[in-house]
Amino acid sequence: MRAEISQLQEAVVSHAVVDQAIGVVVTLGGLRPDEGFQVLREVSQHTNVKLRQVSEQIVDWVHSERLSDEIRAALDKALATVRST
Repeated sequence: MRAEISQLQEAVVSHAVVDQAIGVVVTLGGLRPDEGFQVLREVSQHTNVKLRQVSEQIVDWVHSERLSDEIRAALDKALATVRST
């Protein structure tokens, strides 16, 4: 039972971070929320970094103004792809 509760708590935190990152991407790119999620998913897949970790880095980027070159390049590419469709 404790393991299930722990997993649920982790899922809630993970979901919140992803939602925050979607908000950043939506604002940055002038996108709809579904497009923001698509961008995050593409960044995750192209960098081989888990979606939650990509989301954490993007949310932290807002405050620190630092983002890894790999994530930044993948983010720029994904934004350009979504904007062109």
